[in-house]
Amino acid sequence: MNAQELIATAAAMVGTDKGLLAMDESTATCNKRFAALGIAQTEEMRRAYRDMIVTAPGLGRSIGGAILADETIRQRTLAGVPFAQALAGAGIIPGIKVDAGAKELAGHPGEKITEGLDGLRERLAEYRGLGARFAKWRAVITIGDAIPGRACIAANAHALARYAALCQEAGIVPIVEPEVLMDGAHTLARCAVVTEETLHAVFAQLNKQGVLLEGMVLKPNMVLSALDCAQQGGVDEVADATLRVLRRCVPGAVPAIAFLSGGQSAGLASARLNAMHVRAGSSLPWQLTFSFARAIQQPALELWRGDSANVGAAQQALSHRAACNAAARQGQYAEAMERQGR
Repeated sequence: MNAQELIATAAAMVGTDKGLLAMDESTATCNKRFAALGIAQTEEMRRAYRDMIVTAPGLGRSIGGAILADETIRQRTLAGVPFAQALAGAGIIPGIKVDAGAKELAGHPGEKITEGLDGLRERLAEYRGLGARFAKWRAVITIGDAIPGRACIAANAHALARYAALCQEAGIVPIVEPEVLMDGAHTLARCAVVTEETLHAVFAQLNKQGVLLEGMVLKPNMVLSALDCAQQGGVDEVADATLRVLRRCVPGAVPAIAFLSGGQSAGLASARLNAMHVRAGSSLPWQLTFSFARAIQQPALELWRGDSANVGAAQQALSHRAACNAAARQGQYAEAMERQGR
C-alpha cells in the first residue's frame, strides 16, 4: 500500500469545489431507465449514452471523479478512446464499481447483504490495469418493522471494511457507501438513529481492518424522511440532522464525505447540500461534496432519449447540473440556477 498515493488520489477526486459522478448503473438498472423513455436497451445504446456523458464539454470543471460499471470500463468512446482514458484526459479520475449487488441476508427476512468479496483482489488488480484509481462498494440498509437488526448492520460493515482494505492493498482508493434507504414511511428522526448506528459500526470495522482513513472517501445517505412519510423534513432540518450525525460518527481523518442522492430530486439534492455549507461553512473537518447519479444524469437522459441530434442539449443539461452541485458545495447554489439551465 502506497499511503501517500492513496491520500493524494482521495484529495484529487473532490478537489476544492468538485464532486463525483456516479455512472455505474448496472445493465438492468440502465435498461429500466431507457425503457421508461423508449430508448433501445442494447449494449451499443448504453455505450452511446456513456459517450455523451464522458465527452460533455467542461464536465471536468465540476466533476473530479466518475464511477464506471464493469461494462463501461472495458468499452471505448465513439471516437475509439477507452472510457477511462477519455475521463483522465478531461481531468476526471476514473473509478469502478466492484460489488456484486445486494442479496437476501440468510435468516433475516427483508434485509440485504452485499456480495462480491470472492476474487476481489484479482479483479482490483485488473481494474487498476484498465485505469481505475478508486472503487465503490454499496451496502444497503432498509428501515422497517423491527429492522434493521444488528446482524445486518454488522455484516455489511464488515464487508465494507474488508473491501476497503483490499482496495488500499491494490493502490485503489475505496469509496465506502453504507446507504440507509429512503424507501418506507419512517421519520427523519428514525433515519438519523439508524444512520448513526450504521456509521459507528462501519468505522469500528474499518479500524479493525487497518484501513487508512486518510485514503478513503465516505459515501453516505443524507438524513431524510422516507418517501412515504407524511411529514417531510425541510431543507434546513435535513442539513442540521445530517451534520449532527456526521459530526458524531465520522473521524476528522476522513478527507471527504460525498453524499449519494438516493432518489432525491435533482434540485432538492443540491439545495440540501448547499444548506449544509451555508450553515457549517469552513468549520467542517472533512470536504463535504456529492456523488450523485440520477440527480445529475436524469435531465440529460430525458433530453437525449437515444437520439444523436440531442447530444448537445443533453450535454449542456448534464454540465449545468454538475455546476449546480459544485456551487452547492460552496454554499452558492440558488433555485434560480435551475431556470438558467433550461
